[in-house]
Amino acid sequence: MKKLVLIFVFIGSFVFAQDHLSGFNMMSFTYKASPKWMAYVELQTRARRDYTVIDYYETKGGVGYNFIKNNQIFVGLGRYGTYEKMKISQEEFRIWLQYTLTQKIGKLKLDHRGRAEHRFFYASQTGEHTEANRFRYRLSATLPINKDKVQEKTLFVNAFEELFFGSRDPNFKRNRTFAGLGYQFNNTLSVTSGYMFQREFAMKGNDNFHFLYFALNFTIDGTDEEKDFVIPMVD
Repeated sequence: MKKLVLIFVFIGSFVFAQDHLSGFNMMSFTYKASPKWMAYVELQTRARRDYTVIDYYETKGGVGYNFIKNNQIFVGLGRYGTYEKMKISQEEFRIWLQYTLTQKIGKLKLDHRGRAEHRFFYASQTGEHTEANRFRYRLSATLPINKDKVQEKTLFVNAFEELFFGSRDPNFKRNRTFAGLGYQFNNTLSVTSGYMFQREFAMKGNDNFHFLYFALNFTIDGTDEEKDFVIPMVD
């Protein structure tokens, strides 16, 4: 644990030397009702411009269906808010459809996720309503360290790369790169912490964010299947 703290101190020092430090905090709840059906809820806050000031939130959730083994479709919706100078500047309602393909290579689990989103925006300061589509692809990996799969008392590492595309210029909207370390305490609770680099692309220049990430993940599994937990990642 001391080594992990030192790593994050080093990362923070490097980021401060290069750019500002941001915060990314998440709490997720997964309910697995059967081998095929699951429900998911996520609460999220971010401190984008100043690590000490929360200026963005998300509340979202949805239902997933495993139509064949290692293949899941998911329908979700959510509400999002962005703040500027402690006042809300933009509200968003979003719906999405996604597909996830899971592969196992030894102990390593790979997830290929594609998502199509339709986004409804409201600029509270001007009263303007707008809409946009966005498309995302994420390749993520989870590797248990002390066991063959993620179950009770498992230390694991995870990482991903995600690309964002839109129908308006610039078509390449964003990319995210994440690496983290986590621990599955029992059949209910896991924790993950790590570092994420995010680059926003715009016609007038790019914007970089360096996030320190922390997540609490709660799972309720009502099935009799042998446990192999799916770890929710930065989203």
